[in-house]
Amino acid sequence: MKEIYNKYFNNKLKYEKYQIIGIICLTIAFSGFFGWVYEFIFYYFNGGMKEFYMQGGNFLPWINIYAYGAILIMFFSHKFKKKPILVFLISLLSTGLLEFMSGYVLFKFFGLRFWNYNVEIWNFGNIGGYICFRSVTFFAISGMFLMYVILPFFAYLSFKMKKKNFLILSISLCALVLIDEIYNLIIVKLFNLPGATKFYRSLGFDYVK
Repeated sequence: MKEIYNKYFNNKLKYEKYQIIGIICLTIAFSGFFGWVYEFIFYYFNGGMKEFYMQGGNFLPWINIYAYGAILIMFFSHKFKKKPILVFLISLLSTGLLEFMSGYVLFKFFGLRFWNYNVEIWNFGNIGGYICFRSVTFFAISGMFLMYVILPFFAYLSFKMKKKNFLILSISLCALVLIDEIYNLIIVKLFNLPGATKFYRSLGFDYVK
């Protein structure tokens, strides 16, 4: 393990294509789950610790924008692992820009507002409710966690597991969340089927207004 970690941090690991695909798949599955857990906990405090709110629009505990952000961090930071301050700044800027642009475009062009920092706690420095200091700082810290803990562990798995087992694990997890996402984003609307939001509300869960 130590040898793989050292090579990871020094950019000396030689990946095969299946390893790259598997690591990306695991990152998509994990980061979306990580974001769901964060929001599930945060909005409990934001709501006065009176009830838990469901987040995201899927059956599985997974939120897509965190997966997008993780991929951006991977892409822009992988060559700078020996410079943690630079990784922090890249994570902050890339995810901050993603969050701002996503929120702005969704609201201005589609009338959709999935988050609004104007009405949340700890919203210092928020811009139009689309982004705030707390959010980008959390994303930057999470980016450090991704680059220095999660990704080296995934790299370790890719070298220690048999190719078939690694691909089954990584692709299956990624496929589950993506199928869930496609169903709730597209299939539900096309065929007027019950979606995750309706299902969880029927169980008594509420969503952040």
